[in-house]
Amino acid sequence: MKFVRMGSGQFQKLCDRNNNRSMRVVKSVRKILESVRVDGDEAVARYTRRFDKVKLLPREFRVTEGEISGAYQDIKPEFVSTLKLVIENVEKFYKKQLKRSWTVKDQDGVVLGEKVMPLDTVGVYVPSGTAPLVSSVYMAVIPAKMAGVKRIVLVAPPNKYKSIDPHILVVANLLKVDEIYKAGGAQAIGALAFGTKTIPRVDKIVGPGNAYVTEAKRQVFGYCDIDMLAGPSEVLIIANQFSDMKFIMADLEAQSEHFMGLSILVTNSKKIARALRKENVKGYAMLVKNMDEAAEVANILAPEHLEILTNNPRKIAKRITNAGAIFLGPYTPVAVGDYVAGPSHVLPTGGSARFFSGLSVSDFYRVSHLISYTKKALEKVREPLEKIAGIEGLQKHLDSVKVRFD
Repeated sequence: MKFVRMGSGQFQKLCDRNNNRSMRVVKSVRKILESVRVDGDEAVARYTRRFDKVKLLPREFRVTEGEISGAYQDIKPEFVSTLKLVIENVEKFYKKQLKRSWTVKDQDGVVLGEKVMPLDTVGVYVPSGTAPLVSSVYMAVIPAKMAGVKRIVLVAPPNKYKSIDPHILVVANLLKVDEIYKAGGAQAIGALAFGTKTIPRVDKIVGPGNAYVTEAKRQVFGYCDIDMLAGPSEVLIIANQFSDMKFIMADLEAQSEHFMGLSILVTNSKKIARALRKENVKGYAMLVKNMDEAAEVANILAPEHLEILTNNPRKIAKRITNAGAIFLGPYTPVAVGDYVAGPSHVLPTGGSARFFSGLSVSDFYRVSHLISYTKKALEKVREPLEKIAGIEGLQKHLDSVKVRFD
């Protein structure tokens, strides 16, 4: 591990880890997206041949009912029962986040409120590189379903057999995903954002991906909404003299399984720091004076996953303001949140937990404000309204009020 000090150049690099966009990636993605916008299915097929080494015709993009039925034959039966338990946990968590429309009316007849409506169509991107990210399916689809999204479209890169991993297909089918398409990379994001003859345009794109997928989401924002710009996975572990060294090591090593995964240990224990020097673990370590300083470091770095492996984790957690998800105590590894706890593992990375939150049901709502005034109520606010509009020099705004009293 590399040891860094707060305020050092290396520490600043960790703080700025989100500002490392490659211009090569930016230009490449821009070209791909423009091709998809102009050429649609043809461009998606062309880039699928180029990047995934799979030749697909547009009519082969959509996964058929036969392919889904066949997927059930290619998995172990116990996989379905395992999924049902996990799905129950996730649904239980997101039920607490459901929103409803509301209105209030005052004595003058003024009605104010919000009309809460689910998005019409959402696109879920599921990576499938060295292994199928099955958990990314239910972690993104379930909150959308709970919100009442009318149409959920899933895209995932095709494999060499011109299909999608059977586990991904089974999960998507169990969750009643409406449509599944064989498309990956920036070209899939473009297809969802602009729409093609085969792949529908969506209102929002959610789900993790590599640097090209993330950059594509950045560039299509505005054509549709996105969840966040997620980078490489990361964990920050706060530990003290009471922390179990075996747990620390296991969790640091688990993070290294992710491509470009970032591990950071923050501790006030010199014993743990010395022990780590002897271990060949990828990541960074910081020695702090006390747990207050450890919390300060965590808030500055705003990690995706924050583990507090101390004897009194809740006390430290009260001081945490910036973290995607906080894991309390020695028996709550990040893996619990990744797979079974309930909250989505689609979380802000790269320090963006300062202003982004983990995926929630609210991400799949749109809200319209409701406003209704009576003549009596309008009369009461006429003076301040006219003064402010007058300051702004908007005479027609003033006239639109005055005409109602002529």
